Amino acid sequence: MKVEKVFCTTSEAASILAISVGTVQLWVDNGLLEAWKTAGGHRRVTRESINKILHASPAAKPKTPASPASQTLTAERLRVLVVEDDRDLLRLYQTMLRRWPMVPLVETSDNGIEALLAVERLKPDLLFIDLNIPGVDGFQMLSILNGKAGYEGMTAVVVSGLSPAELAERGGVPPNILVLPKPISFDKLLAIATTVWTQKQGRQNTSAT
Repeated sequence: MKVEKVFCTTSEAASILAISVGTVQLWVDNGLLEAWKTAGGHRRVTRESINKILHASPAAKPKTPASPASQTLTAERLRVLVVEDDRDLLRLYQTMLRRWPMVPLVETSDNGIEALLAVERLKPDLLFIDLNIPGVDGFQMLSILNGKAGYEGMTAVVVSGLSPAELAERGGVPPNILVLPKPISFDKLLAIATTVWTQKQGRQNTSAT
């Protein structure tokens, strides 16, 4: 009878969750994964904390690799991740963003754990995020992502129904992140997306020359 290990190395955890070893270490540092260090200084991640993430999000399961042509096309488009637990609002995002002139590649998530996995996989150019989301809330998500290697090129925008006083009471968000109130102004979101898209095209043109 096969007995499941109660702990994993960081490499094993990365393989199970389909993320990088660096992301595993980042999640351990931020408390999303539980771990300890051996006498030799090696991290051991509890299988229980890995299972919690697996059970919380079907996105944790590895997907069929895209073809090189498909990967190139995806890299050229504006990649947008929307994190919001209101299903009606998610559908509105999808409807409105499909009309944008740059025709972005849009993914959505309704919880923080699934969203963190999507960030690792999609590498979005633009993140629209609510703060009151289940799993890992938006405050902790932004704390994990802000200023960390690999996420420097991502623009994050908070779209929240919380008042400035409520935001401050809960610790606020990093100062470099724009906060927009609900109800959502899609004109403002489009203006932000257009700026991000223009900057991305400029980088792509520079690298091609």
